[in-house]
Amino acid sequence: MISDPELDGAGETRPAQQAEQVEAPPRGREAGRAGARRPWLWALGGAALASAVWASGLYALGDRLAAPGLSYRATENLCQDFEARALSRIAGDLHRYRPRNRQDDHPAVRRATCMLHNGENVSTLTVRAQVDLHRRTDPGPEFDVPSARFFTETDAARTEEVRGLGERALLLVGLGDGSVELKVLHGGAVFTVLATGTGSEPNTPADTAALRAAMVEDARALMTALKE
Repeated sequence: MISDPELDGAGETRPAQQAEQVEAPPRGREAGRAGARRPWLWALGGAALASAVWASGLYALGDRLAAPGLSYRATENLCQDFEARALSRIAGDLHRYRPRNRQDDHPAVRRATCMLHNGENVSTLTVRAQVDLHRRTDPGPEFDVPSARFFTETDAARTEEVRGLGERALLLVGLGDGSVELKVLHGGAVFTVLATGTGSEPNTPADTAALRAAMVEDARALMTALKE
């Protein structure tokens, strides 16, 4: 508030406090503005720090999600590389009856499959071998997840760890149809061997210890054949 003007000796009026009172509010407003800016500066600094932490975390996560190195070559004919000698010893020559071979070259996964039988029209053992070379993502985090067929089987279905084969190896056993599935993980490569016994003959190699041992031996030989 501006006070009334004072009279001096010359009879002239002089606004005694006008200059100070007019200038004081701007100084107060500037101080208020500076005080108001300080929380914004702290907020901006905190946001920048949080962004830096988020970016570094994302970079580290990207390293974990990066595709692992592949130490196995892509096969052009899996039925040639998968000799299945151990399985043939207990079920007859699996390469005698028209092996079926297939390759699928996808940008994310290069897949090769081979289907073998020990009979022309009637067979007592069917073997399916598969090699998946993952190019973009690490298959390790999902390797232990059972396949869909595991959940459609009885409570007898279970997984068994196989030591000394790849980084990790699992056998899926106890399936109702007598099948046994072997999965092996090594880096970005996943090897799968599925053996299914069919028929009612006494020598049908169903889910037995001999069949499992033969599958492990043949999977190891395949990994050696494709090793770069």
